[in-house]
Amino acid sequence: MATINEFEKLTVKERYNRYFSEDIKRKVVSEIDRNLVTVAEVCRAQQVSKASVYKWIYLYSRMRKKGVRQVVEAKSDSRKLLQMKEEIKELQRIVGEKQVKLDFQDKMIDSAESEYGVDIKKKFSGTPSFGTGRNAKSTGLK
Repeated sequence: MATINEFEKLTVKERYNRYFSEDIKRKVVSEIDRNLVTVAEVCRAQQVSKASVYKWIYLYSRMRKKGVRQVVEAKSDSRKLLQMKEEIKELQRIVGEKQVKLDFQDKMIDSAESEYGVDIKKKFSGTPSFGTGRNAKSTGLK
């Protein structure tokens, strides 16, 4: 079999006449079955079409003969799930820290109010003042 550099030097007619041994086909298919490589990676590395690789899979795959379906994204899904769980733990830790900080600040404000006799927290129970806004007296309207 020609290397990739030698393959690129071949003419179109010579490219069509390439043959792969059964051992190479079986090796490639077993790597695909074990999720070591993808079909696209094999196509790039061996410079073959996807149709050829799938024909090899149908001929030589143990999984295909047993009728077992192959899950392609199992590793990345489980890795993604673990990463999300770690992110959730980190966010829960941050929320816990913020809650402790808020509780501490509330206690400090309460102790300062009782010690100095000053109302530090804003109370919204009273009616709001109108401030410097326009009213009927300032505009001359009744």
